[in-house]
Amino acid sequence: MRVGLYTTGLKAYWPQFAGLKERLEGYGRFIADELTGMEGVEVFNFGLVDCSEKGIEAGEYFQRNLCGIVFQHIGTYVTSDAVLPVHQICTAPTVILNLQPSVQVNYAKTTTGEWLAHCNACPAPEIANAFNRAGIAFRVVSGLLGLRETPAISIADEATADRPEAVRAWHEIREWVRAASVKAALSRARFGFLGNNYSGMLDMYSDFTMLQGATGMHVELLEMCDLASRLAAVSDEDAKRKLDEIKAMFEISEDSPSDPLARRPAPEQLDWSARVAAAQERMVADFNLDALAYYYHGADGNDYEQLQSGFIVGHSLLTARGIPCAGEGDLKTALAMKICDLLGVGGSFCEIVTTDYLRGTILMGHDGPFHLAIAKGRPILRGLGLYHGKRGSGVSVEAKVKSGPVTTLGVTQTGDGKMKFIVSEAEATDDPIMAIGNTQTHVRLATAPDLWYERWLMEAPTHHFAMSVGHNAAVFRKVADLMGVGIVQV
Repeated sequence: MRVGLYTTGLKAYWPQFAGLKERLEGYGRFIADELTGMEGVEVFNFGLVDCSEKGIEAGEYFQRNLCGIVFQHIGTYVTSDAVLPVHQICTAPTVILNLQPSVQVNYAKTTTGEWLAHCNACPAPEIANAFNRAGIAFRVVSGLLGLRETPAISIADEATADRPEAVRAWHEIREWVRAASVKAALSRARFGFLGNNYSGMLDMYSDFTMLQGATGMHVELLEMCDLASRLAAVSDEDAKRKLDEIKAMFEISEDSPSDPLARRPAPEQLDWSARVAAAQERMVADFNLDALAYYYHGADGNDYEQLQSGFIVGHSLLTARGIPCAGEGDLKTALAMKICDLLGVGGSFCEIVTTDYLRGTILMGHDGPFHLAIAKGRPILRGLGLYHGKRGSGVSVEAKVKSGPVTTLGVTQTGDGKMKFIVSEAEATDDPIMAIGNTQTHVRLATAPDLWYERWLMEAPTHHFAMSVGHNAAVFRKVADLMGVGIVQV
């Protein structure tokens, strides 16, 4: 993730107030160091922008280095004509940092030069006004700078790292970087679409051009023969390696105590799932895929029907490796899962399973891929006599998400052809689930289930969505903002 940063000031101040320029540059280096400490972040710190000529230089610098987001740190007063060119040349998303070095100035001893190091909020409205009139979108983070020690030049106490105003500000800054990294990754991502949609699921049908236009993602259309050809090349050694991986990752079930369709997986079912998983891994590598949506509905006895019977285990393994796989051809939910995974918060394939009115929870899950990184304990593999609503039979994953805060993220397409995010924050509880070979998690939302259903359904969601761990609505809103996508929280 390439992050741009510059600090603003007024060129006329430097000969008037000794040390002010160097002091502000030091604040900028502190911010650069904090950003550099984030995993996968490369910071391009231009330094001071104090006149319109420097603004042009900075804009060209950020554009040349392909920065995905630019932070404008207001060091002291600056005329808005200096900063406007930066963002007219480099069109990366802009965040204004209105960060004061100290909680308060030392009123008894403060000089004009000392005050100017603390007047960062003074030019903020001028900059915001100029941006608005020039059609430049911007975001603002206000608070304290968060230094750990006071610079020698300062008269005030600037050790504010533990102050809530600094903690909050840096939480916001890091979320903006995370959100920008999602936008950058998606703009270069390759999503596979294998087979077709489940016939008749109108909410699953996607406008591939809309998806690429909104995110930059490439959609690679794949045929079952692309996978079948790789299956034919899987050796016994490849299959054994994958089977060992499966046995290490999953608990192999006994027969379900309740459902005659759910039984201990037969050795041949596990062997087949391992062989298919090896082929899936090879196909993903050959097409350089970052995510996958898939579904195949073939004629009885068709070779491809047998091939798809081994999909779920391998797709769960891929999802755990950061290559989310969404069933029933749901490309929009594959995108939701990918966003969650890029943020490091999981992203399991879900739909509504049933409602528990005694507990006040909604069970959410699916018969398809599960994100193993957010599982409670080891997921269970069950052999299914049939895949309900689909052809064939095979091995499925039974698991639930670990208890604690969770957030659902749904991606839908509106009636006017636009993308929209729908999010809900909730709590996952450790309550009993059905032994039917499906993933299920009890989720307690902020409102009663019926009220949530009514509000959620009025947003016209798709019936699939991704489940993430943690309360992530704030960072999802930032991702939507940077992508220019509508978002609603239910």
